[in-house]
This record gives sequence, C-alpha cells and structure tokens, in this order.
Amino acid sequence: MVISSKTKDAILALKNQKTITIDSLNPENQNIVLKTEDLSIGYRHKNNLEVVAADINLKLYEGELVGLVGANGIGKSTLLRTLSKVQPALHGDIYLSDKELKTYKTSELASQLSIVLTEQIATKNLTVQELVALGRQPYTNWVGKLAEEDIEKVRKAIEVTHITELVERRCYELSDGQLQKVLIARAIAQDTPFIMLDEPTTHLDVYHKAYILKLLKRLAFETQKTILFSTHEIDFAIQLCDKMIVMNEDGFEFGRPKELIQCRAFSSLFPEDLIIFDEATKSYRVRS
Repeated sequence: MVISSKTKDAILALKNQKTITIDSLNPENQNIVLKTEDLSIGYRHKNNLEVVAADINLKLYEGELVGLVGANGIGKSTLLRTLSKVQPALHGDIYLSDKELKTYKTSELASQLSIVLTEQIATKNLTVQELVALGRQPYTNWVGKLAEEDIEKVRKAIEVTHITELVERRCYELSDGQLQKVLIARAIAQDTPFIMLDEPTTHLDVYHKAYILKLLKRLAFETQKTILFSTHEIDFAIQLCDKMIVMNEDGFEFGRPKELIQCRAFSSLFPEDLIIFDEATKSYRVRS
C-alpha cells in the first residue's frame, strides 16, 4: 500500500506509544476470525490527517468474547467503523475469515459480519419474529422469501436468546432490554462468524446490563461465533470477556483481562483525581 508523506508522519508520531499485544493460548485448530496488521485508524480531511490510533495488531479467534473499552472520545467507535468497513483504514491491513476486508463486496460482507448498533430502529412496528427474520436478508431472494433453512435459522436464534414468548409482540411494545435481545437474535439469525456490537447495554439498568453481557458470553461459547462489543461497563467486561481491547491516550493494549490488570492497563484509562482502579477487586472505586 502506498501512503503519502503526511500519512507516514502522522503514523510515525504515534509509533512510540505504549502498545501491548498478548495472544491467548489458543489451540492450533482454532480459527482466526479477525486479524489486523499494523492498523492505523482515523480520518482524512482536506488538508490534514487525524490519526486516532496506530500499530493496532489483533487476532480474534472463533468463540471468543472481546470487550472494547476506553474513555469517551478515545476512538472506540472509529475502530468499530474501520473493522466493519464503514470507513477506510489509514494504514495497515484487516483480514476477516482469511480475506482482506477491503476486497469484500457489500453483499459478501453481510454473510461474514453482523452489526448491532445503538441507534433507534426504524421498524418498531414489526413483530419480534419479523425483525429477527430480517437477519436472513443476505441469503434470501429479492422478494425476501424465507426458505426452510432460513426459517430454521430464525427459530434457533429466537430459541438461543430466550425470546420465544416475545415473538408475536410488536417491537414498540418491548422494553429496552427486551429489544436489545431481539437485535442480538437478528444478528444470530444472520449467521455470520463475526458479530460486532456498539455499546449494547446503553440505557439499561444494572441488572439488564449484566444480563445482556452474560448472554453474549453464553452465545460466544455455544455458537462459537466471535463477538466484539464496545462498552463502558468495564467491571463487568473484566469478569466476562476472554480478551479485552483497551484504548487510552498512551496507546493501545490487547490481551486477557488478568494480564491487562497486571500491566496496569485499566489504571491509565481515567485521571486518578476522582476514581482509581482497585486491582484486588478488579473494579473502579471513587477516591475518598
């Protein structure tokens, strides 16, 4: 890939950031679903380049639950948009299922990656059954007719997310927590190896935050799909995630929660004048 001198200068400016990449001990027969190599993310403006993060090296394996955490404005959404091909990378490569992300056509990508966003859906008048069935759109014909295989995928998605009792209800009748489960079911019905969620616990109470994240943990294990989600629920993510991505002003860190705690990755996320990370309890507490 040929890059301009401005791009090189901007990327090199971040090369000295602290970057830690820790691979889990994965069995040899476990597939890498997503991989990045020397990835730099950010924005191209008319006369300048804004580099959000550089030297991002990831290997996400099938069946893993991976949490993405960081302060507001640090670049979590930028990373998710880049990994989903919504915006181009500034430098480096992204591979999804052993194929370069930039070479995927839109229709082909829909069979490899499903996304659950925080925006309000425009189809709340649909029933739960109908919304989950929309996950099969990449595989149906132009009139959207479901084949037997599609119907079975929808049924299994509803079953595995425990929303059977909701299937006849309209989406506008659902609570935020129920709707989130339905959107996750739609992503499961899409049947992609990689699922990405942008802050799936927004607007939920603490019980339903824990419920949704534990649901994601179970789904990753039972379906062997790779699930990446951004979140502000750092304490819960530490307890449930196989790996975590930590974005902070000093750089980018990636690994198992236990090892990230040992290298004090969570201690550098926020100014310590108000809150501090307690390594013993694996949680944040207000400074007294």
